[in-house]
Amino acid sequence: MKTSPTDTCFEARLLRPADFQGEDPWAFAILPKAESDRFARRGRTSAEGWLNGQPFQAILEPDGQLSHWLKIPAALLKKSGAQAGELVTLALQPLADELEPQMPPDLLAALAASPQAGATWDSTTTIARIDWIHWIGSAKQEKTRLSRIADACDMLAEGKKRVCCFDPSGYYSKALRAPRQAP
Repeated sequence: MKTSPTDTCFEARLLRPADFQGEDPWAFAILPKAESDRFARRGRTSAEGWLNGQPFQAILEPDGQLSHWLKIPAALLKKSGAQAGELVTLALQPLADELEPQMPPDLLAALAASPQAGATWDSTTTIARIDWIHWIGSAKQEKTRLSRIADACDMLAEGKKRVCCFDPSGYYSKALRAPRQAP
């Protein structure tokens, strides 16, 4: 990671999510469209950035409006001295290589149980793995999530390297969006 921003900085208001989902309090920022457009993908994509001069790496999430939102974890809030509700200075740029996605334990177990699916998984690109995990994780119900894991293993075992019929931007399916903001 570079030690200072090399691209233009922009200001964004840090927003507080309505639900922390059991995590330490975090914040998020919705990227201005012009900043988001600097990234090649409208789906999940990796960035390096600086929040009030504090460096970080992150996965930008699609907001369903052909743009992105950025989760600011509690540790980064503390390091940067930023708080939800404040206007902060951000700088973002695409990472040369996508960050490897965090494997959900249930998907990892399913891939371990299917050597053919695991072999195809290992031969896919990082972006393909990001999309598979995003498709599975975007399920609204546990039943759907489990069905998607089984379907993913079947497709991977057949040698299919990319998930089909999934809009990683959320724009056409309206399945993805930024977190709901706390009042």
